[in-house]
Amino acid sequence: MPVKLTAPDPARLLPVPGVELGIASAGIKKPGRKDVLVMRIAHESEVVGVFTQNRFCAAPVVVCKEHLHGGQDDKTGGIRALVVNTGNANAGTGEDGLRRARETCAALAQQLALKPEQVLPFSTGVILEPLPHDKIIAALPAAIADLKSANWANAAEAIMTTDIVAKAASRKVKLGEQEFVVTGIAKGSGMIHPNMATMLSYVATDAPVSCEALEAILRVAVNKSFNCITVDGDTSTNDSCILIATGATEAPVLMDDGDARFVPLRNAVTELMVELAQAIVRDGEGATKFMTIQVEGGRDEAECKQIAYAVAKSPLVKTAFFASDPNLGRILAAIGYAGIDDLDVGRIKLFLGDVLVAEHGGRAASYKDEDGRRVMAESDILVRIELNRGSANATVWTCDFSYDYVKINAEYRT
Repeated sequence: MPVKLTAPDPARLLPVPGVELGIASAGIKKPGRKDVLVMRIAHESEVVGVFTQNRFCAAPVVVCKEHLHGGQDDKTGGIRALVVNTGNANAGTGEDGLRRARETCAALAQQLALKPEQVLPFSTGVILEPLPHDKIIAALPAAIADLKSANWANAAEAIMTTDIVAKAASRKVKLGEQEFVVTGIAKGSGMIHPNMATMLSYVATDAPVSCEALEAILRVAVNKSFNCITVDGDTSTNDSCILIATGATEAPVLMDDGDARFVPLRNAVTELMVELAQAIVRDGEGATKFMTIQVEGGRDEAECKQIAYAVAKSPLVKTAFFASDPNLGRILAAIGYAGIDDLDVGRIKLFLGDVLVAEHGGRAASYKDEDGRRVMAESDILVRIELNRGSANATVWTCDFSYDYVKINAEYRT
C-alpha cells in the first residue's frame, strides 16, 4: 500500500494580506513547466530565515544571507521580494554562481522599482551546473504579471522538483481579539536531512511581529518540524526556510515572548511547519511507508534525537519496512550504534505500533512474528523506543527506501 499523499486544496489556502505570488515558465529543465516563482511582500514586512549548514552552500544561500543582513534596515526599506527557480541549484558554481544570483536579483529589483538587496534569491535542482539566469530574467515579466494574493497553490507547484505532489497549508489564529492568517508552502522529496532540513519553505502571516520575536518563533518552529525529518540522510546545499510577517492587518506589534500573543502565534506557525515537514517525508522519493520514530525516557532531548535518527537513517531498517519484513533486530542494532556510550540495553523496550517487540536486552516473550508483519503492512507506522533513563523525549519522521528511490536518483539528470 503506498504512503498517503494528498495535494493541497487551493480553496483551503488562505491569502495573506501583504503577499502576492506570480508564476512563470522559464524552460530551465523542461519546456512549459512552472519553474519560476516571484513573491512580492508589503513594505515594512519583517523577514527572517534559516539556511543549510552544508559548507558547499549554494550561491543563492550566500546572497540571501547578505541581503537579510543588509536589507532589513531603514536605508533600504527592507526585504520586498523573493525569486525562486527550480531545475538548477546554482550550487558548486563559485564566483560565477554568485554573479548570476545577484544579476537575477538586480533584474527583478529593476522591474519592481526596488534595490537589489531588497530581493532574496532561491534555487533548487541539479548541483554543479551554471544557472541559466538569462532564462529566469526573461521569465520575470510573466511572473510579475501573474502576481496575485490567491496564488499559493500554483506557487507550491512552481517550486517542486522530484516532488509527486505540491505541499501547502493554512491556519487561522486568534491573537487577542483579532484573527490572523498563517499560510505556507514547501518543496522537498529527496536529499532530506536536518541542519536545517533539506528543502525550501516559505511561510507568511499578516500578524505584526518584530524581527526579534519572528526569529524566536522560527527557531522553535523549525526545530520541531523541518529539523525532525529525514528521508536519506543527505543534507542539501540549498536548504532555506523563510518566515514573513507583513503586519498588513492593523494591530499592535508583537514585540517579544512576553506578549500574550506570542505563544499562540508560535504554536500556529509550528503546527503548520510540522504539517509541511511531514508532507515532505510522505513524498520521499519512492516512499511507500511513513514512519514515526518516537524515543522516550532519555536523559535529554539530544540523546533521544540521536537514537531516533540512527534508526530513521538506517538503510537496513528502511529497506525492511519497504518489504514489510519484521527484521526488527536491525532497529536494535541502530539503537546500539547511535553513540550513547552508557546506554543500558537491558532497560530498553521497543514497540512496533501496539506490539512489544523487545525488552530486557532481547526479544519479548509475548512477541510473535505475525504481529510484527501485521503492523509493517500498514502505510503509517509508529516505532516507539523506551529508554527508561530519564524524562526527555523526541520524535523524528522518516520513510522507507524503495526500488523507486534508486531509480529516481540514478536518473535525476535525465
